[in-house]
Amino acid sequence: MNLNPADLSRAAELLNELRQELSKAVVGQREAVDQTLVALVASGHVLIEGVPGLGKTLLARSLAKAMTLNYARVQFTPDLMPSDITGHSVLDASARGDNATGIAALRVHKGPVFTNLLLADEINRAPAKTQSALLEVMQEYQVTLEGQTLPLPRPFMVIATQNPIDTEGTYPLPEAQLDRFLFKINVGYPTQAEETAIVRLTTEQLSGDQLPLDALSPRLNDRHVQSLQKMVSFIQVDERVVDYAVRIMRATRQWPGLSSGAGPRGAIALVRAARATALLQSRDFVTPDDVKRHALPALRHRVMLAPDAQLEGREVDELLLAALDSVDAPRL
Repeated sequence: MNLNPADLSRAAELLNELRQELSKAVVGQREAVDQTLVALVASGHVLIEGVPGLGKTLLARSLAKAMTLNYARVQFTPDLMPSDITGHSVLDASARGDNATGIAALRVHKGPVFTNLLLADEINRAPAKTQSALLEVMQEYQVTLEGQTLPLPRPFMVIATQNPIDTEGTYPLPEAQLDRFLFKINVGYPTQAEETAIVRLTTEQLSGDQLPLDALSPRLNDRHVQSLQKMVSFIQVDERVVDYAVRIMRATRQWPGLSSGAGPRGAIALVRAARATALLQSRDFVTPDDVKRHALPALRHRVMLAPDAQLEGREVDELLLAALDSVDAPRL
């Protein structure tokens, strides 16, 4: 499939309209917003990490409001069960499965994952058993209940949030689940000007401390999103760019200070994100800069600090940037 310039321009225009709509509620955090949009069109999931009050949940709620997609929120807690997320089966006495025996039939109650946009709030508050309920959901876009495979509606995206400093009563996400996220987005403090704008927006003629979402209007529907995701798959990627992504992965596996490097999914995530970035910029081809731009959010959750690096107070992003700089980008 060849992408014509008119389609590319229209796609970039739609995504820019969505970005502008989000800016009505999400003040600042431009990088986090852009990375979330990249994940959306790349058909990926995101893990957003930041201290309380920085707009992690607001970003997910705003994205849902700015699109006519079904939205569900699950507050992860220590007593949350896997069936509370995926659903469960119950005996329905009113529906006889076998007229001869009169045995009641099983009726499936679908859980909140049967939506388009799922907010898994404070995902690390639930134990690993519950977190693992999302593995099949995030990778295969389906749920298996009582031996029956039920496909999820498309598009489907998980936005998970977690607090990096309040670790009491939390359960670290398993490596297998972390690998399912396209990006891990770090949300930092706003600038002074942005913080002033947030306070004014929240306090003028309003009670409480919630930023209003009434000003947001839907810009994309499910057909738009699926069309954009399909277009991304046809963005051209030169073999040298793919090789660049792979060489970055291999550099993380032997870099001093990292005890575990990124696996093949890391390179796949980089290429997917680079394609989505090209679409946002109305291009039908990927550049090495598109790959390099998303190295941190695509890899920071796929590598592990070595014990000595932890004792020295080193940061994952610092070591990833050093490894990234050691890999020569191709000239196209």
